[in-house]
Amino acid sequence: MKRIFALLLLTISATSLAQNNAFQAGEKLSFTASYNMSGLLTDLAEVRMETSEVKTSKSTLLRLKCTATTYSKWDNFFKIRDIYESYVNPKTLTPYLYQRDIDEGGHYKFVKYTFNHKTNTVKSLRRQKSKNFESGFWDRNDVVNINYGTKDLVTTIYHIRNLDIHKAPVGASDSFTVLFDNKERKVSFTLLGKETISTNIGSKECYKLAISINGSDILKGNNDNILWLTADANKIPVYAKFRVAVGNGELKIKSATGLKN
Repeated sequence: MKRIFALLLLTISATSLAQNNAFQAGEKLSFTASYNMSGLLTDLAEVRMETSEVKTSKSTLLRLKCTATTYSKWDNFFKIRDIYESYVNPKTLTPYLYQRDIDEGGHYKFVKYTFNHKTNTVKSLRRQKSKNFESGFWDRNDVVNINYGTKDLVTTIYHIRNLDIHKAPVGASDSFTVLFDNKERKVSFTLLGKETISTNIGSKECYKLAISINGSDILKGNNDNILWLTADANKIPVYAKFRVAVGNGELKIKSATGLKN
């Protein structure tokens, strides 16, 4: 069950464009996360994606926040309290700061990335629980070299919504790089076509994308990890399904408010 929320986020990730035209501050998306338990797909958690404006002394940034919380009846089985957030340029979505604070079944981890795009480096802080230290935690500070265009997980999630998918032919594919656990990971997606599906926010014509992680067996199967994005100017992720070594699951949208278009 560990890192399932991260895998869900990877399932709804992609590359960037120069301008953000798909969403704005104040948007709120809510999802139900389900996981296959003993052959039965069971609703386990709520996932929320929210955007907000943050003013600093020098500029105005856009905060992109994703959270996952297990429903209370499952807390005794496997309690999840995860927060992923990025602070980005509101127009270009260039990331400046990324934070990941996860608590999954007693496993705790905090990660902070500070991006320096002039030097293509990231200042990284990682904090985890440890029984070997009196404080109960250990900290590790690193400087990670990255390639041009590498982004954090949350920023990448929102970048996909600015892709000109309508211009791509069926079968077209692309790849992008995400920094996760201090490693650059190449993620690829392929456009399978369009499909109209029924959702909690109505019947939606969607782009259907297959997702894979190159050189990794985190995601299993061929075309078993699929994302459905609304085929409109908002490109809302409304449905996703994934398969990993320990099982499979789904992400279904519950509500969407504060949309830009």
